Amino acid sequence: MSEEQAREYRRSIDEPEAFWADAAQGIDWSQPWKGVLDDSNPPFYRWFAGAELNTCFNAVDRHVEGGRGDQPALIYDSPVTGKKAVFCYSELLERVARTAGMLAGLGVGKGDRVIIYMPMVPEAVFAMLACARIGAVHSVVFGGFAAKELAKRIDDAKPKVIMTASCGIEPARVIEYKPLIDEAVELATHKHEVCVVLQREQSPGLLVEGRDYDWSALYERSGEVDCVAVAATDPLYILYTSGTTGVPKGVVRDNGGHAVAMRWSMENVYGAHPGDVFWAASDIGWVVGHSYIVYAPLLTGCTTVLYEGKPVGTPDAGAFWRMVEEYRINVLFTAPTAFRAIKKEDPDGKLIDRYDLSSLRALFLAGERGDPPTIEWAERHLRLPVVDHWWQTETGWAIAANCMGIEMLPVKHGSPTRAVPGYQLVCLDEGGAEVAPGESGTLAIRLPLPPGCFPTLWHNDTGYVHSYLEQFPGYYNTGDAGRIDEEGYVWVMSRTDDIINTAGHRLSTGGMEEILAAHPDVAECAVIGVADEMKGQVPVGLVVLNAGSERSESDVSGELVAMVRAKLGPVAAFKHAVVVNRLPKTRSGKVLRRTMRKIADGESYQVPATIDDPAALEEIARSLGRVGLPRR
Repeated sequence: MSEEQAREYRRSIDEPEAFWADAAQGIDWSQPWKGVLDDSNPPFYRWFAGAELNTCFNAVDRHVEGGRGDQPALIYDSPVTGKKAVFCYSELLERVARTAGMLAGLGVGKGDRVIIYMPMVPEAVFAMLACARIGAVHSVVFGGFAAKELAKRIDDAKPKVIMTASCGIEPARVIEYKPLIDEAVELATHKHEVCVVLQREQSPGLLVEGRDYDWSALYERSGEVDCVAVAATDPLYILYTSGTTGVPKGVVRDNGGHAVAMRWSMENVYGAHPGDVFWAASDIGWVVGHSYIVYAPLLTGCTTVLYEGKPVGTPDAGAFWRMVEEYRINVLFTAPTAFRAIKKEDPDGKLIDRYDLSSLRALFLAGERGDPPTIEWAERHLRLPVVDHWWQTETGWAIAANCMGIEMLPVKHGSPTRAVPGYQLVCLDEGGAEVAPGESGTLAIRLPLPPGCFPTLWHNDTGYVHSYLEQFPGYYNTGDAGRIDEEGYVWVMSRTDDIINTAGHRLSTGGMEEILAAHPDVAECAVIGVADEMKGQVPVGLVVLNAGSERSESDVSGELVAMVRAKLGPVAAFKHAVVVNRLPKTRSGKVLRRTMRKIADGESYQVPATIDDPAALEEIARSLGRVGLPRR
């Protein structure tokens, strides 16, 4: 490890309180902390206990007060509507303060929850910051989720207000949000008080009298409100992620540790500084959107970019390069999926050469494993650093990365480099002992987690311990399998549970199995994540029909695909429900999902000694072959 990198990392592990106290100087506090780390109630560690601040003030107001009022804060570019807008910090402050006034006028205050179910429009950013401004807790739900999934989140968060738009817009279609909201409200047992609807001209929604408010009309008659100080340990937001049972888990992010980690990571991981233009080409519904579209760039005083479009098809595979040239973007952060799509449409990189990319200093990839061919393609055509890094919804920022702002280390394709300062990352065997360098195991982080990581789950301390801390006491179980080599480089290989990663979206195969099993013709089923060149992984269902079923396999398969899409939305990318005679199992009845996944991926595998019927694996191979798996 380089001298500078080693020094920063060792200090973060050996002197964590001094390290993070120094990092916290980048944030304005209205009241100082009593202690940097509160370790009085392990495993529930808290950072900066006793301190007070306001995240919105740090992201917006202080830049205006510091003379950055005329600097662009938020760039909005929507190729699907043809609209563009630039908001300087002064304009952002006015929009956020009035949106906060709109919420305050509806009775929303400190600690109340607000669900935000919106497309990639500026009002979504205003709404998030407005919640932070008045101490409310926002929970952004990705607009691609179906009504049933939204209803689960309503019941768990119990919001006072839902903020939404009448529709979302895709390149080839308009997605009606308002009917989904209405259905979710009907399904939910918690009955919130108000729904605020941003009417979009492409498809205005029908407002329910007495419950729904027109966003624009309400905004126009609202006044601006000031920032409210909150405790550093108060929640800033809840972000739901898939659980292995199909029940969403509400990841909590606090105000103080989050602000410190976001600010520190921008300069040290991404090499971004005040005044830089930073673009995270993601969605605000995901953790990348929270961390690196909204909060981190604005906390740092950067210009951030909100893009309502796709890497291809809006209008072509040069869309990203047009954005870089037009807005002089300095750092680009996206998922490997996006680059696989660009590479597929423009394999020779001809569109890249049409644009001036001289402003771009680095490309960061995360959300799924960065496959070496895609990274090599990006390096070859962009001729700049391409940084694969690894993190999770739960951590909120990078666990392992090549920290561009500290010192760039030699690249090993397929590895997100080394653990970031603050993360004491180890590789454990099933018994919880550290394995030798280069050996595979479960990647885990010694507690306490650094600032910015989730302190618990929303109203579910027991679930927090059970899901993440129980298997390896004293460690956070990332749920990822991999290894750490002799030089400390991290290699993340696969999930250890049944969560799969589809285009950067974490989806529960267990939740999909629940949907498939509800079909009247299905006796049992299994869903596996199969490697996919474009999306990283896609789900494939294997179903056994009830004895005596006279339905055709094609009819049942089509109905199952439609059911999953209706329940989870197109984000699930569920296209294959393969009918088989039996599922391969151990003698104890455990379905051999890992072995089936290897068959589907074309990997070598050993027939487990405990298998009940070895011929069942041969049938699985033939059945998967009928739908073109493994892909050759």
